[in-house]
Amino acid sequence: MIKNIIITLFSLLLLQSSAFSAVIKFVQVTDSHFKAKDEYRAQVLQNAVKNINKEKDIEFVVFTGDNLDSPHEEYLPEFMKIINKLNVPYYIIIGNHDVFRNNGLSKAHYLEIVRDYNLFYKYKKPNYVFKKDGFVFIVVDGAKEIIPGSIGYYKEDTLTWLDKQLKKYKHKPVIILQHFPLIATKEVTTHEVYQKEKYLDLLDKYDNVISIVAGHLHFNSEIMRNGVYHITSPTLLSEPPVYKVITVTTTKGFSPMIYTELKEVDMDEK
Repeated sequence: MIKNIIITLFSLLLLQSSAFSAVIKFVQVTDSHFKAKDEYRAQVLQNAVKNINKEKDIEFVVFTGDNLDSPHEEYLPEFMKIINKLNVPYYIIIGNHDVFRNNGLSKAHYLEIVRDYNLFYKYKKPNYVFKKDGFVFIVVDGAKEIIPGSIGYYKEDTLTWLDKQLKKYKHKPVIILQHFPLIATKEVTTHEVYQKEKYLDLLDKYDNVISIVAGHLHFNSEIMRNGVYHITSPTLLSEPPVYKVITVTTTKGFSPMIYTELKEVDMDEK
């Protein structure tokens, strides 16, 4: 039986006069660190998929990076075979453990394999946009495929692209999905974002960004900064294994709300 571990209800004091009226519920799975021929990690991922398929009213699942434990091409097809059993669409974010060009697994090749195993997956670049139920979701890539490391690096051209997207959708509620968090309740200097102030200054230009959802740090953190709710979730391989259900509601005349549930994977699931 799935156990609710953490329940957080946060009322966001922004966009009070907006015309937004939408609700969405989705699942975040992060840092699964999948390895082929690792029975335990395969079982955790399989059971997570089974548990998620029993959730009610889920629109999609997002895997927020470090889907693989290391950038070995043979790991990705096995990972894909498991997550293809989800009953809802899923979206992929690349983490620092996922790619290494010199090892033969570049970002382009990584996404090519994803598309090979999911004919409905259309994204060829690690930065992309999708829309669901009145919300705009922007996936922002901060991983390095040359000399990968634990420091996130959101390149100038990536931030320029993000600026254009935020301007384009300035009248829509936006949720940003990425691997590397910008801020958290606990500082981890070895897992920081390089020159994160540039990214934060960009966010401060807009009032339609509701939340940034990330992973990478392997612990739970939820913190507000300048009207943006920064959600960082634990690794799927926590003890016990967990994933997060996120519900976002915006209603005309009321403050947007985010409701999160950190859920334990039932390892007895058959």
